[in-house]
Amino acid sequence: MAKTNYSFEKRQRELAKKKQQDAKQAKKKAARDDVKPSDTKAIPSGS
Repeated sequence: MAKTNYSFEKRQRELAKKKQQDAKQAKKKAARDDVKPSDTKAIPSGS
């Protein structure tokens, strides 16, 4: 019977977690970028 390679499994979990975090961070960044241009247009310039 083959021995379980726990190091490989751990590395795969870490990579999956990092990929998930990167996706979440990209989604947040996209949401922030969408909000910023509309906020600057809403503020009247000058008096």
